[in-house]
Amino acid sequence: MSRVAKVLRSSADWPIRASYFRFRLSPGQPFHARVSVYPRPTPLSVSIHEGFEVGIVLAGGYEMHRDDRVLLGRPGDMWLVGMWEPHRWRVTKPRTQQVVVIFFPEFLGEDALPNASWLGLFACPPEERPSTLDPDRRKTVLGIGRELRQEIEQKGPHWEVAVRLLLIRLLFVVSRDWRGLSSSQAGWALHRPALARVMPALAAIHAQPAARVTLAEAAASCRLSAAQFSRVFRQTMGLSFAKFRLRSRLAFAARLLLTTDLPVEAAAGQAGFVDASHLYRHFLEHYGATPGQYREQGRR
Repeated sequence: MSRVAKVLRSSADWPIRASYFRFRLSPGQPFHARVSVYPRPTPLSVSIHEGFEVGIVLAGGYEMHRDDRVLLGRPGDMWLVGMWEPHRWRVTKPRTQQVVVIFFPEFLGEDALPNASWLGLFACPPEERPSTLDPDRRKTVLGIGRELRQEIEQKGPHWEVAVRLLLIRLLFVVSRDWRGLSSSQAGWALHRPALARVMPALAAIHAQPAARVTLAEAAASCRLSAAQFSRVFRQTMGLSFAKFRLRSRLAFAARLLLTTDLPVEAAAGQAGFVDASHLYRHFLEHYGATPGQYREQGRR
């Protein structure tokens, strides 16, 4: 996204709408791509899902809310969202068009970009991620977005490969002169196959979304000590394993709230929370709504 504005009121002052994408990523389907057209502006929505997300504004206007700031998007602007990262967004102009790709890390692989890991683009704080301030860069990103839209809509032969290559091209374009990584993070990205080292833990979470996978179990699955695993995971994913696991369980609880009639207490238990109050506290912090409010808004 290209511009950042100070928000005069917090996100909690806006009506929040639950947003649930009805798709499931899997080893056989490691990405989801869609083109969205909005005839009119939308309320502020909150989303969280299991894959990395890359989006491009093709027409109209878009906002991404981060704490007390808003990223303002216009045609040619893009956004990056990490795995299980809660994010608030809204469409601000009529006839807005977007293209979005949500994917597992293995969809791109460790060596998608030359001399660096694309994971670093997502691992840094949101405000430090690549943007499209330069008009020529925005024009290039918009062109890639239009190519993505064509591939997604037409679904011609090998369109999945085309989406992957266009996504790699996009990340390469925005990372060429990016300075978001610290020198220590950059060195890690250049010299260590970090993604491969944490993939067993990520696979365990994907396979058992309701299980309480412990740090020790995750480390053992990766054949690392707990201390080694914690360090590698944070450098690779941009947050601790505990926070990552919490976000995944929150997303599973959110899915249960919108797709079943389970009481909140039962949904909390199935998602690995101690009780409904434990879910309530974390849900309010990450979604800006209580579990009950989220369910009600998501079913309107």
